[in-house]
Amino acid sequence: MKTRDMNRDWIATAATLNAALPYLQRYDDAIVVIKLGGHAMGSDEGMESFARDVVLLRQVGVNPVVVHGGGPMINAMLDKLGIQSDFVNGKRVTDAATVEVVEMVLSGVVNKRIVQAINRQGGKAVGLSGKDANLMVCDQTDPDLGFVGTPSEMNPDLLRNLFAHDIIPVIAPLGAGRNGETFNINGDTAAGAIAGALKADRLLLLTDVSGVKNGAGEVLTELKAAQIREMVADGTIAGGMIPKTETALDALEKGVRAVVILDGRAPNAVLLELYTEHGAGSLIRRD
Repeated sequence: MKTRDMNRDWIATAATLNAALPYLQRYDDAIVVIKLGGHAMGSDEGMESFARDVVLLRQVGVNPVVVHGGGPMINAMLDKLGIQSDFVNGKRVTDAATVEVVEMVLSGVVNKRIVQAINRQGGKAVGLSGKDANLMVCDQTDPDLGFVGTPSEMNPDLLRNLFAHDIIPVIAPLGAGRNGETFNINGDTAAGAIAGALKADRLLLLTDVSGVKNGAGEVLTELKAAQIREMVADGTIAGGMIPKTETALDALEKGVRAVVILDGRAPNAVLLELYTEHGAGSLIRRD
């Protein structure tokens, strides 16, 4: 007969689970779109941890959708193949040769890595791109940038059908043109468009910063849309944070309940955001 003393860590774990109950109830059957950035993918260990969190979400009744980027991987492949890129106003021109590499890397290497990681943790993930079932039909963003698209028509019924079968969609940010073209889409833009089309409860933008910061460099845990606009106007929000907050505001206008910008490199960042009182990043709501 074995005896066992109660360990403080065990008690703390039980208390954490107990405290999570209201949030588990809150997000039951909710749609949560997660944008996984190229840098936030991190190591194999980090990917495994992320996949485990996503499978846990599905297990407790959430409908997660993963939309991924892959910029660093695309750059590495272009260099390897010796394909030179032109830039206009700091933005890469995606010509016919480049878009083929983009599709190969995003729909192939990156997408399947995430799918396999989720499936290894016991989930049922399926890899897609915005071209599948015309999920994202695009118009050309700027003729000077080549095959870069902006989603103009969304058809999310396929995703709802996958939810009904407990399948986790993993989506590469590529879209179908109206004349058979393939368009590369900014990953944040794609995630925001998908979240808006689904009227998602949450859009989580996983990045390599801890959230939106004020002038003193402190992370702001909750903001309204008007505050975001003011901070962009006065220069507090600048650089790479501007397109992320623009994505957030656009998603809110399309019906997403709230958007969170958080550090995807932090362990269990998604779970901390959804199932704890303090969250893990900057929560942005409508005014």
